[in-house]
Amino acid sequence: MELRTERLLLRPFREEDAAALYACSCEEEVGRSAGWKPHESVEESADILHLVFLDQPTVWAIERQGDSRLLGSVGLIADGARQYGSARAIGYSLGRDYWGQGYMTEAVRCVLRFGFDRLRLDLVSATCYPENHRSRRVLEKCGFCYEGTLRRAELLYNGEICDHMHFCLLHETAEQLDLCTKK
Repeated sequence: MELRTERLLLRPFREEDAAALYACSCEEEVGRSAGWKPHESVEESADILHLVFLDQPTVWAIERQGDSRLLGSVGLIADGARQYGSARAIGYSLGRDYWGQGYMTEAVRCVLRFGFDRLRLDLVSATCYPENHRSRRVLEKCGFCYEGTLRRAELLYNGEICDHMHFCLLHETAEQLDLCTKK
């Protein structure tokens, strides 16, 4: 399924996206912000494409309309902390060259509308690292509220142990922010 915004096309990933995924995922800052090791080759990106992105109905490639450039990814995935069907977590990553241009806020809002309207979600959660101010700002602009920090939540690929800041957006808050159709 494809979703559109003013500037973006959110579409399913395709096998031929490996080189573009690598271009968005090879920089240290991008991987560190998202919690994964920067990709070291197009072949590694192709493997990750197969393991994580392909055939996922609620995970999208973020493509810029006009030049069809792949900018990153966004998706609604299982929320490990909430064990019921109408809660999901949102995750996203954006290539370094596209930071600070409002693309991710635009993509997240679009996915939230889809989640609340089409999937009939009750809640969408998100996490970010305390030092990832850009991601936190995206969540705040989209109406998420801070729930708390889980200390020493994740062991990263480089051996570092990181905290997770937890956020959520309830359906009723999304209604107030016009991020979904009112019930």
